Amino acid sequence: MPTESTTPASPASATPGGAYIHNIGYRHYDGPRLGRAYARRSLFSQSLRGAYGLGRSARTKVLPMLLFAVMCLPAAIMVAVAVFTKAASLPVGYGRYAIYLQAVIGLYLAAQAPQSVSRDLRFKSVPLYFSRPIERGDYVAAKFAAMAGALFVLTTAPLLVLYAGALLAKMDFLDQTKGLAQGLVSVALLSLLFAGIGLVVSALTPRRGFGVAAVIAVLTIPYGAVSAVQGIASVQGSEAAVGWLGLFSPITLIDGVQSALLGGSSSFPGQVVPTTAVGIVYLLVTLAAVAGSYALLMRRYRKAGL
Repeated sequence: MPTESTTPASPASATPGGAYIHNIGYRHYDGPRLGRAYARRSLFSQSLRGAYGLGRSARTKVLPMLLFAVMCLPAAIMVAVAVFTKAASLPVGYGRYAIYLQAVIGLYLAAQAPQSVSRDLRFKSVPLYFSRPIERGDYVAAKFAAMAGALFVLTTAPLLVLYAGALLAKMDFLDQTKGLAQGLVSVALLSLLFAGIGLVVSALTPRRGFGVAAVIAVLTIPYGAVSAVQGIASVQGSEAAVGWLGLFSPITLIDGVQSALLGGSSSFPGQVVPTTAVGIVYLLVTLAAVAGSYALLMRRYRKAGL
């Protein structure tokens, strides 16, 4: 409602009722408008940097940097041994390295996925992102891409260390390059799958502690159950069952894809390698899980009234 004033302190216009509407000095913005694409890129960059504590306090950098070092340390040791002994091949294949260090990847995801989304929900800052011009799909896409990118960096760095060491040890260039390419495809799928699972679980609660525990449970409980049942099937001589059972755990999904389709060795009991047909099923289930995670995130933020 207009305010009554008899001595206006700024230029004003009188209304028929005798009240004044004051001009308090706001001016129209005539500068460049960078739009949704810029806002989406900024949110992606901010989230990716935040996954490693960059731009934040020193305390937030400790855990992600420590886990990054732990991921690379075994690769550096393998390289040193291979160069010193003049080995003809690496002790661990590119596609299998992330499978061996799945616990480190799981800890990183459990620490950073809730950090990425739970804080926004807890402090009710998400609506600020949607004030304009960013939209719900932009927010979900940026967060998903940032988490997948952070995991890809975490899992790719040791593969590059292995590749550099293999070349220093004068191993076959074409074989190592092919192995690296297959390994990169494997960790790219792993990054997308784990990012989707971690973000969906973390977005269910604004409590970071609950999110951490839930992510760890979702990754470890199915893996333990599937590994136990696979072991029983292997003892009973049912190799086909060992292959199909791997569909029910995130890490065994990636293991099945990399061993059946990307030329890697298997970590299944008895080193059972799924057939190519089963490997295609693994790939389709992995892609469906990634797409389903994205759809669930979109639904979560729609139901939250955002």
